[in-house]
Amino acid sequence: MRVLVVDDDFMVARIHSGYVSRVPGFSVVSVAHNGAGALAAAAELRPDLVLLDIYLPDMSGLEVLKAINDVDVLMISAARDVPTVKEAMRGGAVNYLIKPFTATALTERLQQYADTRRRITALGREARQDDVDRLFGTPMTAAPMPKGLSPATCALVADSLREAGRDLSAIEAAQLTGLSRVSARRYLEHLCAAGQAELRPRYGTAGRPEHRYRWLG
Repeated sequence: MRVLVVDDDFMVARIHSGYVSRVPGFSVVSVAHNGAGALAAAAELRPDLVLLDIYLPDMSGLEVLKAINDVDVLMISAARDVPTVKEAMRGGAVNYLIKPFTATALTERLQQYADTRRRITALGREARQDDVDRLFGTPMTAAPMPKGLSPATCALVADSLREAGRDLSAIEAAQLTGLSRVSARRYLEHLCAAGQAELRPRYGTAGRPEHRYRWLG
């Protein structure tokens, strides 16, 4: 993901650029320190994402947001008043991060953005309603519980997967929940069918890939 960093403070722009560069899959293609420079760089370089401050010396970042075409924007600002946040949302910002923030906070937003982009790309030309619901974070109707599975045990597996903060294999999920590997895998597969988890194959040097599961919510 190619990122344009826009901030009037040269040191802050450097720090934010460093944060971005440390996130796998992201690179900074340019830095701008005012609205005009941001618009020019966006038009010339066509980045995937712009980290855009609101308080710029020549124009508001909100004006830049509305003027940028076909480029995603993540607002970064000390402005925390609700009207400003609402205007950023109406302008199409993909997220809004209040200064000062940590590298971890920005990393989480960037990874969330990359994940959404991957999902959109995987959809192809048409999307089902459940695909759209996942993209917009809309709660979905739970998938029917397969015969032999317990809602209480399913909740236990879901909690373990969510709290792990990483992907798990069926064996690891079984160890965390006290279930057999086969039972843990059935519950993990149900969570995938319900859109609450996703299967992420891990390819080794030989043999079939290991099935790992990651919580989506």
